[in-house]
Amino acid sequence: MTRRIRIPMYLLAALHGAVMLAGFLAPYPYDEQHREFSYAAPSLGAHGPDGASTDCRVEWFRGGRLFGTRPPCGIFLFGTEAFGRDGFSRVLYGGRISMLAGLVATLLALGLGTLAGTLAGYYGGWTDAILMRGGELLLALPWLYLLLAVRAVLPLHIPTTHAFLLVVGIIGSVGWIRPARLIRSIVLGTRERGYVLAAQGFGASGIYVIRRHILPETLGVVVTQATILIPQFILAEVTLSFLGLGISEPVPSWGNMLAEARQYFALVSHGWLLAPVICLIPLILGYYVIAATLLAVATKPSPRTP
Repeated sequence: MTRRIRIPMYLLAALHGAVMLAGFLAPYPYDEQHREFSYAAPSLGAHGPDGASTDCRVEWFRGGRLFGTRPPCGIFLFGTEAFGRDGFSRVLYGGRISMLAGLVATLLALGLGTLAGTLAGYYGGWTDAILMRGGELLLALPWLYLLLAVRAVLPLHIPTTHAFLLVVGIIGSVGWIRPARLIRSIVLGTRERGYVLAAQGFGASGIYVIRRHILPETLGVVVTQATILIPQFILAEVTLSFLGLGISEPVPSWGNMLAEARQYFALVSHGWLLAPVICLIPLILGYYVIAATLLAVATKPSPRTP
């Protein structure tokens, strides 16, 4: 299992590291326009506005970035879009938004799920009924329509930070119920174990028992759920931004970058507009391979001692 999980872990580390170092790896700022290079095709070398590479060369460690060119030359590894903005640079910067949204929404969902599942499983009774029935009601709500309703009452143009928090808040607030159910089942079994009953018999408070004995037992479920929720929430952010409900221009995210590819003529003539998919597919598959491996380890029966 260790060997199977090693490659996707290296892949995820490389992808996350690349977007974290976007300011260094990207040859241009995400909003820098090169109108003379509108819809320029991907190229590994530097070239001028007319496509010629005469007197154009790549310069390493230029202007605090890994590589770049001197104007009027340009280098566009993933091509450009209508305004001549570099696709490679925008993929790196856009990955920051999409990945961060997935990570923050996952932390929110797991935090709420751990709290609700632990309280429901340990105390039971009306606490269990209120939390679990309330979670089921929330789960039944169509989160896309909920976001549409919230967005409708907000101004047409809102700051990027507010849009980010709105998307993350709704995704994370709706996604906590599934991990809460799993954690509740773990807590229900753990609270009947001998060492927990012994601690209660010696007068330990509920908070102490939960912190000392209950929460450590839920760690495996939390880690596994994180590897499942992160790619789901990344896709949710991409979908919302693609539909115009999330991060808006000029700040890039993988979702609003793919929005331009909705036009058939643009997609057919400029297939490099799908560049975010190059990173999105291996990212999602990497997380799912890790999640499947962790689930296989968790459900593997332990060997019986004679």
